[in-house]
Amino acid sequence: VQLVESGGGLVQPGGSLTLSCVVSGRTFGDYDMGWFRQAPGKERGFVAAITWSGAVASYEDSVKGRFAISRDNAKNTVWLQMNSLKPEDTAVYYCAARFYLDSGHLSDPNTYPFWGRGTQATVSS
Repeated sequence: VQLVESGGGLVQPGGSLTLSCVVSGRTFGDYDMGWFRQAPGKERGFVAAITWSGAVASYEDSVKGRFAISRDNAKNTVWLQMNSLKPEDTAVYYCAARFYLDSGHLSDPNTYPFWGRGTQATVSS
C-alpha cells in the first residue's frame, strides 16, 4: 500500500487547510484510515481516523469541531479539512492505513502498518 499526502502549507491563525491522501496498491475500501501529526520535539500523535466504510469517525479532543475527516472510496482518497487553525496545529501531518479487520483502537498509531511521508502544515502570522 502506498500513501501520498498533499495540501500542506503556510496559513495564518484562524485559516484553513485541506490535506489529501491518495492510496494505491490495494483496495482502498478495505482499509481504515488515520491522520497523525508530529510537531518538533514531540511524539507522533493521533488527529483523526475514519473506518473503511466511512461510517465511524474519531477525533482527538483538541481538534473536535475544527477538523473533519472524510473519504471517497471511488477516488482512493481521504481528506482532512482543518479549520480555525492555531499555531499549536503546526506539525508534519501523516496519513496512515490499516486493514479493516485489524484490531485495536483507531487512535493507536501502532495498529497502522502503512504510512505516507507526511506533509508540513505551518500556522503562523
